[in-house]
Amino acid sequence: MGFVTAADGAQIFYKDWGEGRPVVLSHGWPLNSDSWEAQMLHLASSGFRVVAHDRRGHGRSTQTWQGNEMNTYADDLAAVIEALDLRDVSLAGFSTGGGEVARYVGRYGTRRLRQVVLVSAVPPFMLRTADNPGGVPGEVFDALRAGSLADRSQLYRDLADGPFFGGNRPGADPSQGIRDAFWAQGMQAGHRNAYECIAAFSATDFRPDLDGIDVPTLVVHGDDDQVVPFEVGGKASAARIKGAALKVYPGAPHGVTDTHKEQLNADLLEFLSEPPRTVSGRTPR
Repeated sequence: MGFVTAADGAQIFYKDWGEGRPVVLSHGWPLNSDSWEAQMLHLASSGFRVVAHDRRGHGRSTQTWQGNEMNTYADDLAAVIEALDLRDVSLAGFSTGGGEVARYVGRYGTRRLRQVVLVSAVPPFMLRTADNPGGVPGEVFDALRAGSLADRSQLYRDLADGPFFGGNRPGADPSQGIRDAFWAQGMQAGHRNAYECIAAFSATDFRPDLDGIDVPTLVVHGDDDQVVPFEVGGKASAARIKGAALKVYPGAPHGVTDTHKEQLNADLLEFLSEPPRTVSGRTPR
């Protein structure tokens, strides 16, 4: 564990587990790198070096007043990758972290990357607009902001008990521990940071960023995701990224890193273990 200093002086906390080819993980909102612990343990135990950071304003990183948007998030991710001099990286993002990964590619390219993984990720573009009529209505995100201002502790309880882990679906039974961990991680985030991140994950258009992904890509999404609907997220991203492989988890909610961790761990290990291959005429590293 350690810290990397970002361009504006913010301290970005990271974990660095295991030895081998590097895998870098970006987490969702309003969580931190602890949300990846099942995947970190599995992959580090399987011969990979696994790095996961806390996004600025979240977890143990600095609660900055400014910089709570995707360009800065991507710059912070680049700072971690460059400070540790990671190359041939498999870069994976869950939910908001998927947007961070996409924007990293848009700003820094794929020079250091071997593969990309998007899990329940927010790209290509969540918000319903005139040129994105299938997106999620803005009122949904307005309600998140209102809930955050009114009582963010209760908002995180409601998300964990309901749509995030599928607890409002018949037959779904996320454990109390899983739900408590979501709440605890959310409450570690700075109030302003978490509030402004809602706009970052919902209103950022990642379509041009996805067009720059020229490495093998795996897209994982549950078809009953009630946070990032499958049609808006995984299905659209896989269709846009040339050569992307799409794995659909039937009946799965948003928080598959916990609810479907065994399946996800196996799928990640299989994908990460593939030999280098060419996408779009690109020479493998």
